[in-house]
Amino acid sequence: MEDYLEAIAKLGEGRRVVKVKQISQMLGVKMPSVTSALKKLSEQELVEHERYGHIKLTPEGDEVARDVIYRHEALARFFAQALGINQATAEEDACKIEHVISPLSMERLAKFVEFIEACPLGGANFPSRYEYYLEHGELPQDCSTRGLKKRK
Repeated sequence: MEDYLEAIAKLGEGRRVVKVKQISQMLGVKMPSVTSALKKLSEQELVEHERYGHIKLTPEGDEVARDVIYRHEALARFFAQALGINQATAEEDACKIEHVISPLSMERLAKFVEFIEACPLGGANFPSRYEYYLEHGELPQDCSTRGLKKRK
């Protein structure tokens, strides 16, 4: 259900009208699946939708959608920036994990991303040193080996 809320929020940015077909295309699901999900979301008072009408998030639905988007973006940034994963894979993995990660883990991960963006680990060349490690399987000469155990 969170994917539907996220899709509605993204499609509705800038006060654009959101329709079932748009959600169907964005999520890669059939239109009856969207209609069924919208019925459930309407019952939970997260969306306003009349049959064959436009779809709009309620204030509570918007809050849930913004939280999902925040989690998704933080995870994708962590995978891409901290772990050096390509953007497409980072986005895909974020979409899978954003729904199951605990609130505490999400909070810590988001703080870690914010920290490494503001204060890169190991100085200004942290990303290039990390990339070197990923490519060569060994630490650059200027890195400390304390606490690092070799993989077998």
